[in-house]
Amino acid sequence: MTHMQRFKYSILIIAVMMGVMFGLSYLQKQGTISEQTFQYLAIGIAVVVVVINGIMRRKVKS
Repeated sequence: MTHMQRFKYSILIIAVMMGVMFGLSYLQKQGTISEQTFQYLAIGIAVVVVVINGIMRRKVKS
């Protein structure tokens, strides 16, 4: 994986993560999910993104 590929995937992951977070925020405002559930899901999504970023970082060839 090159630096440019990692950059493109990072932008894609950020866009997907923001979409999911806006969706969760909407569901929380509608009362479909509670504040506690929103917090747990947000933390889980953040952890997954950090892990994916770490994996991509290791695959970049210098």
